[in-house]
Amino acid sequence: MVLFKVARVQTSPIEGQKPGTSGLRKKVKVFKQPHYLENFVQSTFNALTESKVIGATLVVSGDGRYYSEQAIQIIIRMAAANGVRRVWVGQHGLLSTPAVSAVIRERVGHDGSKATGAFILTASHNPGGPTEDFGIKYNMENGGPAPESITDKIFENTKSINEYLIAEDIPKVDISAIGITSLEGPEGSFEVDVFDNASDYVKLMKSIFDFQAIQKLLTSPNFSFCYDALHGVAGAYANRIFVQELGAKESSLLNCTPKEDFGGGHPDPNLTYAKELVARMGLGSHAAEDPPEFGAAADGDADRNMILGKRFFVTPSDSVAIIAANAVESIPYFSSGLKGVARSMPTSAALDVVAKNLNLKFFEVPTGWKFFGNLMDAGMCSVCGEESFGTGSDHIREKDGIWAVLAWLSILAYKNKENLGGGKLVSVEDIVRQHWATYGRHYYTRYDYENVDAGAAKELMAYLVKLQSSLDEVNKIVKGISSDVANVANADEFEYTDPVDGSVSKHQGIRYLFEDGSRLVFRLSGTGSEGATIRLYIEQYENDSSKTGRESQDALAPLVKVALGLSKMQEFTGRSAPTVIT
Repeated sequence: MVLFKVARVQTSPIEGQKPGTSGLRKKVKVFKQPHYLENFVQSTFNALTESKVIGATLVVSGDGRYYSEQAIQIIIRMAAANGVRRVWVGQHGLLSTPAVSAVIRERVGHDGSKATGAFILTASHNPGGPTEDFGIKYNMENGGPAPESITDKIFENTKSINEYLIAEDIPKVDISAIGITSLEGPEGSFEVDVFDNASDYVKLMKSIFDFQAIQKLLTSPNFSFCYDALHGVAGAYANRIFVQELGAKESSLLNCTPKEDFGGGHPDPNLTYAKELVARMGLGSHAAEDPPEFGAAADGDADRNMILGKRFFVTPSDSVAIIAANAVESIPYFSSGLKGVARSMPTSAALDVVAKNLNLKFFEVPTGWKFFGNLMDAGMCSVCGEESFGTGSDHIREKDGIWAVLAWLSILAYKNKENLGGGKLVSVEDIVRQHWATYGRHYYTRYDYENVDAGAAKELMAYLVKLQSSLDEVNKIVKGISSDVANVANADEFEYTDPVDGSVSKHQGIRYLFEDGSRLVFRLSGTGSEGATIRLYIEQYENDSSKTGRESQDALAPLVKVALGLSKMQEFTGRSAPTVIT
């Protein structure tokens, strides 16, 4: 039994430790500064009620990015010094963000203990390595990210901190081996429980989906499959779930060894960064000859997903709508019906049409997973999603990349239950096109203008708000740019009153809503010293089934022209083209 002492280390505030909904993200070199991580962790302990610290059980793990191992050891020593009773660590320090949420909600320790929160070490889809990004966020006992009331308190604490507690004499804990390390300190016993990082999550997935039906699909000779973890933490689950449990070939896994620098890549599952998967699925300039039927990718911490069919990309907005439309018949967890569905405001209205047709409760919320969490805790929402490749359900309180893949495989298994012996398969593309024929299609694109002068960006947004005071004026401008585009029926600045706690979120984006269901949305993010990012979302609704098979860029061209002209984008920003088009 190791005895440890508690040291009180003098420190002073460090500027810029304001956590967003996704925690605190900075370059590794910033986190490695003396006292930087310690100040933030102590400020978090100080923001929590005593019962969530003294005698409590905390989870500490993450996506395995560079600096995680050192950070875990520091947090273990600080937790012990602050009176925490137990720290649970996924083997090798690895737990996906959705798995952390599952562990908080589901895992019971050897002594009957339950976790009350977690420090998750991740910068999500940002690159990792000595010169790249690191991040830390705190999740609450419901398994979801800390609400603003807590993150605001953490930030206030970082501005006045003068000491932190640490048990510096605790030896380095071996997090590569499963087992319990017991220690003794001034407040009594303390233990570190290193546990299998996949079993709790796998158990949860098996309680949601029909693994037998998915296994029949994945082992069928006329179905092929490919999963790319982009060297993120999803690799720790891919072999266990897809190969061991569901019988897929090991060769169907790409980049499934977690690496601290993500293999030098950018672990963001989209058409730009998941190049190898995109090519294998028969898309892009280096398209493979005979692509698999289904492909998917995850980001660094495995909460995001990208879904692909053979030579076919499924937009995240369509993906959540299709999952919601098929969930009850395809996924056992939802067999008794959906409580409701929700999407973030910038996500296309494809989900709205499904909700209306199926007579489901529907919610449009600001960007940020915590808004979905509130609805789920109140039993008002079953399935939700956002356009930035995040999809999830009320099984946990984070978005869940592998859940989304299993949901799609469940839909494919259900649609093909008669075809697996050798008939023609119902493909991903067939499912999407059938969905469009039933509900109409939301052509959708996002333009990102990065590092725009912050002053110019604010002027553009102020101009768009001012313009909304006269819809006649707006429609005159719209018709002057393109007579093919419908009239604007309504224009506003999106504001959300949470139906659960009554909190109001203002200035969440500027919307122009057209008579035919089309939309333009303008949002500003990151007005920091490096300038601002303007995000422009353009959505054209088409319910004539003879027109749902057009190329997106052709269908959207008139509306794009209107968006750029109406906002005077080039005039305000000096940019003739966006930095990124999604």
